[in-house]
Amino acid sequence: MEGGIAFLFPGQGSQYVGMGRDLAEKYPEAREIFSTVDDICDRSVSALCFEGPLDALTVTDTLQPAVIAVDLAILSLIRANGVHAGVSAGHSVGECAALASAGILDFADALKLARKRGELMHREATAHPGGMAAVLGLDIDSVHRIVEEVQAYGVLDVGNHNAAEQVVITGEMEPLERAVSLVRRNGAKAVPLKVSGAWHSRLMADGITDLRDFMEGIVFRKPSSPMVFNATAETESDPEKIKDMMAGQLVRPVRWYDTVRRMAVEGVTTWVEVGPKNVLASLVRKILPADSNASIHNVQDVSGLEKFLSEIR
Repeated sequence: MEGGIAFLFPGQGSQYVGMGRDLAEKYPEAREIFSTVDDICDRSVSALCFEGPLDALTVTDTLQPAVIAVDLAILSLIRANGVHAGVSAGHSVGECAALASAGILDFADALKLARKRGELMHREATAHPGGMAAVLGLDIDSVHRIVEEVQAYGVLDVGNHNAAEQVVITGEMEPLERAVSLVRRNGAKAVPLKVSGAWHSRLMADGITDLRDFMEGIVFRKPSSPMVFNATAETESDPEKIKDMMAGQLVRPVRWYDTVRRMAVEGVTTWVEVGPKNVLASLVRKILPADSNASIHNVQDVSGLEKFLSEIR
């Protein structure tokens, strides 16, 4: 990773109507990715990306392959211009695209994995309702203590550690609401998130075995370049262990803060968010020291692609 370039792939929450449309209109490589996701999902996911409506796009079993299709369309165009990742990482479902970037999956199988993951998470959210809230202004240890305090009232977990004092909690509504009150009593901010399920909580546990079984039908290869995984903030090269982590990720927290710090220590100086919006680029800016000389880019559309390629050459 030393002196390398990191490709970062966003996931659920980065969507917007119109994402990927200008890329598909201009580049045949992007059109091919959107055609593939439509075939895999047996419906026009691409039309929802390009035209909406937003409510239909944001249903989890559609949204996850949709976002990964945009991520992969952009990745294909960056690669076509001779730029490749020294290391890859994805945020939550964004790991499906990171698997392709690292050479572990081909593009079609990455889309199949995203589709299945979205279907299973939608199923579990319907069977086990819950919610999520972002905690701003408390460190991870303080949030863990609050989560422990409300365990008697139901399932609540830490779902994302996004930055030093940006943590997402996830689980059943009663303990979630009690935790939000405790956060505010501690002088911090808690923002309920507009989500349809308690992602990365134990409420997703019944999907683990089904997702792991599904991956037996997909070819996982040893990485051709490193990937840092959400569950451990470490690299892994054993395909069977990678399958286990991808299945277990349904209930394990996204350790994004640790992931970025790990890549920075290993020498990454160029960070490229490959996908819609700029959530991950913003988090990298929060995580890296203020005096960092890092180069941070976002590629989500034609203009962003052209700007990035002009700057990287």
